[in-house]
Amino acid sequence: MKVHIETERLIIRDLEKYDSNGIFELDSDPDVHEYLGKKPMKTIEEADQVIDFIRNQYIDNGIGRWAIIDKKTEDFIGWTGLKYEQGLRKYFSYYDLGYRLRKKYWGKGIATETAIESLKYGFEKLDLKEIGAAADINHLASNKILKKIGLKLIDGFDYEGVPHNWYNIKKTEWIKTNR
Repeated sequence: MKVHIETERLIIRDLEKYDSNGIFELDSDPDVHEYLGKKPMKTIEEADQVIDFIRNQYIDNGIGRWAIIDKKTEDFIGWTGLKYEQGLRKYFSYYDLGYRLRKKYWGKGIATETAIESLKYGFEKLDLKEIGAAADINHLASNKILKKIGLKLIDGFDYEGVPHNWYNIKKTEWIKTNR
């Protein structure tokens, strides 16, 4: 198990095969998938496939989403982190910031906390020059988080017929506000 980030209350580590039940609980919830195409997973095998896909990103791109674990309870909260995104925006690839939490953890500041730590990791450890993020325009909580942590709304785009906001932050901008 590779731990990338540790905060006072969270462990952020590689997703492992044994996270299948946590991924299934997360991605089988229709409320979690409200702004993700409304296609919740139906089987534990789908969870296994997601973990395999992400673990291959670690190998192919050197980065991928990470598990968020509650330090006290060791409960699987969801995932967070960066991935190299090559399909969402038609004309360019980029390092994408994202997070997804089980519903019982919504509203506790965890998405914000892990997103901040992921930006820090991307700029300080990976020496990325910029990081992007996208959110369904109607997903008010996610849009609020991205603005709160310093990403700037650049423009909008459609993904599978759904309007999304496109955000970006450059390392130079991040350094100015995080000294």
